[in-house]
Amino acid sequence: MSHPHPDLAAPPALPQGGLRITPLGGLGEIGRNMTVFEYGGRLLIVDCGVLFPEEEQPGIDLILPDFSSIRDRLDDVVGIVLTHGHEDHIGGVPFLLREKPDIPLIGSKLTLALIEAKLQEHRIRPYTLEVEEGRRERIGPFDCEFVAVNHSIPDALAVAIRTPAGMVVHTGDFKMDQLPLDGRLTDLPAFARLGEEGIDLLLSDSTNAEVPGFIPHERDISPVLRQVFAKAERRIIVASFASHVHRIQQVLDAAYEYGRRVAFVGRSMVRNMGIARDLGYLRVPGGLVVDVKTLDDLPDEEIVLICTGSQGEPMAALSRMANRDHQIRIAEGDTVVLASSLIPGNEASVYRVINGLTRWGANVVHKGNARVHVSGHASAGELLYFYNICKPRNLMPVHGEWRHLRANADLGIATGIPRERTVIAEDGVVVDLVDGTAKITGKVQAGYVYVDGLSVGDVTETSLKDRRILGDEGIVSIFVVVDSTTGKVVGGPDIQARGSGIEDGAFAPVSAKIEESLLRSAEDGVLEPHQVQQLIRRIVGKWVSDTYRRRPMILPVVVEV
Repeated sequence: MSHPHPDLAAPPALPQGGLRITPLGGLGEIGRNMTVFEYGGRLLIVDCGVLFPEEEQPGIDLILPDFSSIRDRLDDVVGIVLTHGHEDHIGGVPFLLREKPDIPLIGSKLTLALIEAKLQEHRIRPYTLEVEEGRRERIGPFDCEFVAVNHSIPDALAVAIRTPAGMVVHTGDFKMDQLPLDGRLTDLPAFARLGEEGIDLLLSDSTNAEVPGFIPHERDISPVLRQVFAKAERRIIVASFASHVHRIQQVLDAAYEYGRRVAFVGRSMVRNMGIARDLGYLRVPGGLVVDVKTLDDLPDEEIVLICTGSQGEPMAALSRMANRDHQIRIAEGDTVVLASSLIPGNEASVYRVINGLTRWGANVVHKGNARVHVSGHASAGELLYFYNICKPRNLMPVHGEWRHLRANADLGIATGIPRERTVIAEDGVVVDLVDGTAKITGKVQAGYVYVDGLSVGDVTETSLKDRRILGDEGIVSIFVVVDSTTGKVVGGPDIQARGSGIEDGAFAPVSAKIEESLLRSAEDGVLEPHQVQQLIRRIVGKWVSDTYRRRPMILPVVVEV
């Protein structure tokens, strides 16, 4: 089993006839999926998604893959294959196309419709190539065959990439639901055929590799939803991903059965469900869906709201409802259904929202107390079955945190894939497929790129550290006026604290210390403002730490007269 190493150097030149695979996101994390394939001087990208921020990344809207390793080679990119329409696979596309708008996008009908709507908001008109399962397309030097896979969004595809270096299969996100709502199965015969031809490297979804057995059927949710609808006496509010068409279909079916009207809440939900309906992926009985503005004319027992926010996102509709910061006010007796799984890292945010909703009297139904969600990713039993069908010569787990990647690798080894041909990589680690063997050969930059409002990449880890300190410990500012000739204090120190829990008047003892220290430093010839600021920062920081055991940000301002 190959392991990445923190001291890996930049990779050497790709050997003649070799295929290079560079994941720029999605390994060691859930989200930000992006993989670059290189052959013959040309690049093919599979997916370009975003990662959503956690609590320790305050103020951040999105996290992008790092494009720096390919930025000067964008003319070599022959296309971006999009496996499906979830944000963690398409959300980064607008930011990449800002740098080169004419890179072709290749994907299924629904996937392209979702990304085209997103790009319209960025005023980008992309070049697109619509594909479907069973189709083969020559994209530069890459011969790509698309295979149907079942996931939690319609029209998901895996892609088999053939080059003279060998065949690589990228599964995208998939599971093996044998009773899918849309009847579209993961095409196991196609994977078996590819396996017989010879899969040299398999990149496989790892999200549920730790989960034993098989994932329950999506349609198992319908009876549970009907029970929820049957018991609900007032409004029903369902939170889901804005692209989870199958789940929304089940909610619509239950609403129709129990005589309720449905309103979509939130721009992304309204947009995506409109696209899915127009393309025939969402079946909506006439008169069922109404505008949210008309809800005041309906009794509570006839209302269903479908919104975003199932992951506790601060600005999503459900979080704002829980915080009483939304036009829709949660009331006693409302039923709220969180129809999604918990993405690792979001647990605290989700339970904060659940507690907020419960506080206002809502009955909250979630995965922990009812089967209102099944995963869209293959579990261990399905993965074992899959590997025995595909018989890959080399395996590279993708899409998952470290524990998921390792568990997936162990499953592959159990089915007979040689340990030395099982590659556990991480973002930025370069894997070369040469002479039928996949090996780690180096590493490129693949850090987080933060989106903060209109700013992309301007926020650094240092900036985030400062934000965390401000949020956790507050700030203490010290304003001092000194004589530029003598260094004596002629004004101040004026000390103010915000968010630190320390009253301004409590700083009297340290004010005297500042004056004494500045006088001594002036006598020693230390008059340069930056040095004086550093001296003040040390004095105040030590005093606050000794007195209050706190470490606020210390911001000294020195004015010379």
